[in-house]
Amino acid sequence: MTTGAGPTRFVDLHMHSTASDGSRAPADVVRAAHAASLAAIALTDHDTVDGLPEAQAAGAELGVRIINGVELSAVEGDTETHILGLHLQDTSVLARGLAELRDMRERRAVRIVEMLDALGVKITMDDVLGQADGGAVGRPHVARAMVASGWATDVRDAFDRYLGAGKPAYVGKDQLSMPDAIAMIHAAGGLAVLAHPGWAGTRERIEALVQQGLDGVEVKHPGHSSSDTTRLKGLVELLGLVPSGGSDWHGAAEGPRTIGMMNVPPEWLALQDARLAARGRVAAG
Repeated sequence: MTTGAGPTRFVDLHMHSTASDGSRAPADVVRAAHAASLAAIALTDHDTVDGLPEAQAAGAELGVRIINGVELSAVEGDTETHILGLHLQDTSVLARGLAELRDMRERRAVRIVEMLDALGVKITMDDVLGQADGGAVGRPHVARAMVASGWATDVRDAFDRYLGAGKPAYVGKDQLSMPDAIAMIHAAGGLAVLAHPGWAGTRERIEALVQQGLDGVEVKHPGHSSSDTTRLKGLVELLGLVPSGGSDWHGAAEGPRTIGMMNVPPEWLALQDARLAARGRVAAG
């Protein structure tokens, strides 16, 4: 609570909608943010910015600041890494690269459906696309189609028995390199923020990513332990990066992840705004 100024209005800078693998439409995400008294949110759907216009319109109506965002899947060596693009200024420059990523995800889903069919799990690509409802297709949509057709008890069961790494219907992704992902975000005028690094967010790793253009680190995330959060906050300060945080909310009405749960302070958003402003001054100079 802020003395004499009412309750602090927190921000949530990592959430998903039906434009990718969330369960609520972009406008519904914004309405939920308003109901939770959040001052600002970032919509960060996987490999797509298609939900941003709807979210921006709802935010303008309800008085919630909407940060244009995206969550890209990239690789460091053989390790998949997620990176957030926040404060995207010109989403059109991402269109070609994101379209290629969406095509990749759909081709992957087709192959997964084929492998499931060979295993006797009879779902169709139409079933999967119906779960995606026009959004970018991912493994969660395959899992939901399996649940809807009675082939799995829930999404976790589908991943544990079929879709997870090393399971009989697992298909790896085509690879986007981390430098290319950071370059795509910067080309759109945004900040590149390492998503939920957890225990793997070591100083050595983050320093290497800074050399590739990394702007910040997601410090607060439901997957982080308290020691992760403390360590990452210290590294951000040491390396001159911007902190970020969010719930990684996908629309569930109840836990384990709920909207706004990380209590991300508005001061962190102000630090991001200041970094963007400083970059603009350097570019203008």
